[in-house]
Amino acid sequence: MPLLSQQLPPAPPPGTPPGQDDGGSTTLERVAQKTEPPRLYQVLMLNDDFTPMEFVVMVLQEYFRHDLDTATQIMLKIHHEGRAVCGVFTKDVAATKVETVLAAARRAGHPLQCIMEAA
Repeated sequence: MPLLSQQLPPAPPPGTPPGQDDGGSTTLERVAQKTEPPRLYQVLMLNDDFTPMEFVVMVLQEYFRHDLDTATQIMLKIHHEGRAVCGVFTKDVAATKVETVLAAARRAGHPLQCIMEAA
């Protein structure tokens, strides 16, 4: 059985430039890859004249985890300005939030609209 030292190629002599050994072969150097953070999306609710304000506050608390005061402020902004940001998420999470809110509104019989936009 051969020894481990007999199976390995000899080490390059001192002073050999990096990436080359005396056998003429080259060594690949690891290149660090830069990854960008995922793009974020805003989830917005749109005002309508039929969905009760209490339902909007409940949705903001239940699906976006806002406290009562924050949910009430967002609901008032939706009411007065026509729309407001409920939260900012990655694309998949934002899409899921939109679908969840729309499904809850439909189950409750409300025409509440929820959309997502690039942040």
